[in-house]
Amino acid sequence: MSANITAADVKKLREMTGAGMMDCKKALAEADGDFEKAIEFLRKKGQKVSAKRADREANEGVVIAEVSSDKKKGVIVKLSCETDFVAKGEDFVNFAKGAAELALAHFPATLDGLLRLDMNGLPLSERVNELVGKINEKIELAAYETLEAAQVCPYIHMGNKAAVLVGLNKNNDDFYDAGRDVAMQVAAMHPVAVDKDGVDQATIEKEIEIGKEQARQEGKPEQILEKIAQGKLQKFFKDSTLLNQQFVKDNKQTVREYLHSFDKELTVTDFKHVTLG
Repeated sequence: MSANITAADVKKLREMTGAGMMDCKKALAEADGDFEKAIEFLRKKGQKVSAKRADREANEGVVIAEVSSDKKKGVIVKLSCETDFVAKGEDFVNFAKGAAELALAHFPATLDGLLRLDMNGLPLSERVNELVGKINEKIELAAYETLEAAQVCPYIHMGNKAAVLVGLNKNNDDFYDAGRDVAMQVAAMHPVAVDKDGVDQATIEKEIEIGKEQARQEGKPEQILEKIAQGKLQKFFKDSTLLNQQFVKDNKQTVREYLHSFDKELTVTDFKHVTLG
């Protein structure tokens, strides 16, 4: 170690940046002991690592849901990395939580907007690059969702592997647990929409074609294929739209019926579901 860079300097830089001991030592040597330049060196190293690993798969990570204190707004942030080992690290999880809290505080409309937000004096995008330099893996803020409703209920599934927000049309503390139950339903059953009215036309047409082809393969006559396909479409709505699904905690009722057991007008206005991969 050069005379003007002490072990205490390296320790201080490590505490400031979280980078490895050898990286901090090298950064201070490159920067001639200047802490600001050393931090800049580490940040650029993160950008270089990021560029070098751009073609790597980042299928691990964490998904974090946060809801405002009045429960009227919620956000989901997905921070991706390459390995499960990194995903379980305290620094990585805390960074994701910090990004989610930043998103909730400012509620930007897009992921780009979120990445431009200031996090401790730098854009969040640059803080991600710092993390890349520190951890030496491809890391990216891969998804961002927002939800506003009378009441937003969150659920984080399987050790941060998935997160759900469910919006209810009524804000009442008595309904919060019911909303979380429905969010768990979304995580388990992957509905495509709240109700059949929310299923896009392309999906409906695809399901009708699949239904016709299945009936054709079974040898059914052409003139009744449409009728059979429409029947299969109704089953698709029942299986794949949230309010019409059987409630996983009690399959004798639908999700709609479960909500109506609390209040006849209680329903889901929207939901967001983000998973790893």
